[in-house]
Amino acid sequence: MGGCWLGECHYLTQGNYEALSMMLICKKLLKQIGIDPARLRFEFVSASEGSRFAEVITDFTSQLKQLGPIGIDQTSNGNGHGIRVKLEAVQSLIPYIKLVERERLRVHFKTEEEYHGFFNSAETNRLFNELIVDKLAIKQIMLLLRDKPLSTGEIAEILDLSQSEVSRHLRSSAREGLVRFNESRQTFAPLR
Repeated sequence: MGGCWLGECHYLTQGNYEALSMMLICKKLLKQIGIDPARLRFEFVSASEGSRFAEVITDFTSQLKQLGPIGIDQTSNGNGHGIRVKLEAVQSLIPYIKLVERERLRVHFKTEEEYHGFFNSAETNRLFNELIVDKLAIKQIMLLLRDKPLSTGEIAEILDLSQSEVSRHLRSSAREGLVRFNESRQTFAPLR
């Protein structure tokens, strides 16, 4: 991602500030789903810095080649299905994440360091966990269950989550009427 240097944009928008905020949130999301946040980068480049733009692109391309493709190796259990579900869950939550950013995480600072400080603070991490992480885990579970009923252990293995975390999300989803438990098979399935 790229944008004008903070405080130097010729337009009256705050787009570069908002893009920096969203990039920092996206890095948290990537880390949450087990993808190296170094795969996302934000650089400030003005329209008059063509050679800098070329250097940034060359450097980032080299960095991505070193990281290799996103694939089966991206989850600790080697399950490529899990990473696809995680990415699909994030994608489906984008409108909600934008709303959270706008309502609870929208800030305006003058420097990039202030943005990094805010988004790495304990309070922002608490808000991120409270508002996004649980919804993301539940969305991942629901996406898995649309294919076939699964046990808590199977879900935990595919998503690389602890069984207690999966159980907590399944209990809350059952209370909300989203899933049902099949006692004879010891599996969960979505209510349709």
